[in-house]
Amino acid sequence: MNISVNKMVTLSYTLRVDDIEGEIIEQTTVETPLKFVYGLGMMLPKFESNLTGLKQGDNFEMKLEAKDAYGEVDEDAIVELPKEIFIVEGAFDDSRFTPGSQVPMQTNTGQRLTGIVLEVGKDTLKMDFNHPMAGIDLHFTGNIIEVREATEEELNPVSCGCGCNSDCEDGGCSSDCGSNGCGC
Repeated sequence: MNISVNKMVTLSYTLRVDDIEGEIIEQTTVETPLKFVYGLGMMLPKFESNLTGLKQGDNFEMKLEAKDAYGEVDEDAIVELPKEIFIVEGAFDDSRFTPGSQVPMQTNTGQRLTGIVLEVGKDTLKMDFNHPMAGIDLHFTGNIIEVREATEEELNPVSCGCGCNSDCEDGGCSSDCGSNGCGC
């Protein structure tokens, strides 16, 4: 069976920066593979399109330029924010806000995003809200472990919006969500 829309794909891969000799960013194995339903928008579009037509046992190698992966670095996503917005119970936590720290935040419209602290000034924090892999070319090598028809449940996952696939109560995640390791 070939990879196409609504197929459950199981694969292992090694993801490197730039080329086949680059630094390994991420690696999955046969024991801990990546599983996704092709065509549901769960993966980078260019990654999916490069897998089209492959079948169980096929090896793959692809390079995604930054623009086809997580995008180029957007200078407008690097901002200075006043330290005062990070004050909790009257204090600024110097240990939490150091260069390289990732800080979960929310826009005024409720969108969740993560900022990376670049600099800590006297009155401001310089933060980068680009995806951590923005501006990086990605090189994948891997193997297709299995391709099968996706089940009805796999095609229509229930999501609470917090990253877990569980039942929702009152618009939030059910009580078992946290025990499933989604961090809710």
